[in-house]
Amino acid sequence: MSPARPRLLYVTDLAYPARGRRYCDEDIDLTARLRAHFDLALCHPGEAAALMDGFDAVVVRNSGPVLHYREDYDAFRARAEALGARVYNPLHGRGDMAGKQYLLDLTAAGYPVIPTVDRAEDLGRLPEAVEYVVKPKAGADSIGLEFLPYERLAGLAYGGVLVQPRVDFAYEVSFYFVDDRFQYALHAPDPERRWVLEPYEATEADLAFARRFVDWNTLDHGIQRVDACRTREGELLLVELEDLNPYLSLDRVPEKTREAFVAAMTESLHDFLSASGA
Repeated sequence: MSPARPRLLYVTDLAYPARGRRYCDEDIDLTARLRAHFDLALCHPGEAAALMDGFDAVVVRNSGPVLHYREDYDAFRARAEALGARVYNPLHGRGDMAGKQYLLDLTAAGYPVIPTVDRAEDLGRLPEAVEYVVKPKAGADSIGLEFLPYERLAGLAYGGVLVQPRVDFAYEVSFYFVDDRFQYALHAPDPERRWVLEPYEATEADLAFARRFVDWNTLDHGIQRVDACRTREGELLLVELEDLNPYLSLDRVPEKTREAFVAAMTESLHDFLSASGA
């Protein structure tokens, strides 16, 4: 029988050297707040598979790019499935949790996303651009990303890469959700300083854009970040749908917003455990 206070295994890499931000500070602050509601222990992603059996749920947070610990992550997923472990976010996410295939799927379905192809014969479907972005399907944190002119695209080794036009955008903006509930938005006014984020007042049109992707992802519980860019023409285009371990930039929002986020996450975790029979 579970104790009155649920036991959470919180997966984080406190030493991950993220560019322009400190993952460890966010997770130290967030876990300190969550301890008011849960019995909680932290572990490195490489240890999660071995430790998860002693907890009511596993919460995956700032665990870093999976490509740095692919074997450990695959073992974690296999162990979670074998045990029927409750993992938050649930492991059936269709966004970055499953790789970059969703960019191709959303392009084919006509969603407002940066056009994306993964075959040389599909290059003609991309709009004309000065340069093109080439990135690994299994990439993260801009690892392996490069910019190439069109004439070099035909010679790429396709199979493991995606190609997109390099969009001339005014700024990037991110929308943060707990379950299907919008929490806050942040944007980077200067495209050259993408990690210098400021609060953003989302319009109803902005939220309708972001909710399309949250609805598409069909996660009943969990934290999602919808990353977009605003083109010079004013259109929003999806850049990334982060549903594995989205960095939250909680240090960039007012204390009242942080408190509201923790309250929403706490409620979501309780609902998730109740729905899972904990």
